[in-house]
Amino acid sequence: MTDLLFATGNVHKLREVQEIVGNEFRILSLRDVNIDSDIPETSDTISGNAAQKARFVYEKTGMDCFADDTGLEVDALDGRPGVYSARYAGEGCNFDDNVTKILKELSGVENRNAHFRCVVCLILAGEEYFFEGRIEGAILKERKGQEGFGYDPVFVPIGYRQTFAEMPPYLKNGISHRGKAMFKMMKFLKKNGNNDHG
Repeated sequence: MTDLLFATGNVHKLREVQEIVGNEFRILSLRDVNIDSDIPETSDTISGNAAQKARFVYEKTGMDCFADDTGLEVDALDGRPGVYSARYAGEGCNFDDNVTKILKELSGVENRNAHFRCVVCLILAGEEYFFEGRIEGAILKERKGQEGFGYDPVFVPIGYRQTFAEMPPYLKNGISHRGKAMFKMMKFLKKNGNNDHG
């Protein structure tokens, strides 16, 4: 099994990505390589943040690695929170604070269309590659479900009645923005011989 280093300290993301890739790769976390420093995320684009995180970890370890950045983009909010999705309610906020802010801003708003966008930056033998996944949906008026994390309790994908937080992981991972981006990356790795590196 090939080791792949995921530039994240987020245990939810780590578990989700390991479920997506299955047994083909063993996903290592930053903890596995003794990195506990904060990774910079100062770009004003989602792909820029993904690249920044991947480069930071590659420079420290020299290992093949990948990083992702995800944004929820709400039509009625002119694409916000977007690149600021993780800290939308301010520094030191948590997922629940962010959801509360979104619901408040959309109070009384009819157009609740939104999409999640995820960009994965893979550094393989020093070269950078990008993979993007996107899913359309809508924001509910209240939270539903206990699974998932982030904005999952208020996001319903088009064609479904459940929020991401109500779905079993296998269903969410099969259709989600992160799932789509990761599947593209895995297809690339299989095609380009994942055993040739690292």
